[in-house]
Amino acid sequence: MSADYQQISDSLVKIYSNILRIEESELRKSQFNNLTIQEMHAINAISMYEHKTASQVAKELHLTPGTLTSTIDRLVKKGYVERIRSKDDRRVVRLGLTKKGRVEYRAHAAFHEKLVKQFLQGFNDEEVGVILQALRNLESFMDEHS
Repeated sequence: MSADYQQISDSLVKIYSNILRIEESELRKSQFNNLTIQEMHAINAISMYEHKTASQVAKELHLTPGTLTSTIDRLVKKGYVERIRSKDDRRVVRLGLTKKGRVEYRAHAAFHEKLVKQFLQGFNDEEVGVILQALRNLESFMDEHS
């Protein structure tokens, strides 16, 4: 492996670890300090206005339905998520964010916006396109292996 490849590999590992550490730290200092990282990511996956099913959210987060059910139970109890029965088919239950959940969603989105702005600082549109392609390649690799 060339020195550039090794440096990129090392950077990816460090970045992944640091993002999780910083998210955890910011979460502990915020008004949402009763959430875990997993719960915060579940809120993000449920999304602002889409009412997804638990199966859709579990698939997106690569969690088993049982693990997600436990997470959703805790988020409902904490007031971030609500279960919404379909009017068309009462057997179908969708997940939605409460007002408190939407506030947390926006705060988490703001963190990611700052992260991306800092990451892209100093790059022109063409260079951003190259970065975007590299990230798509990485995403594709990860999708194949998950």
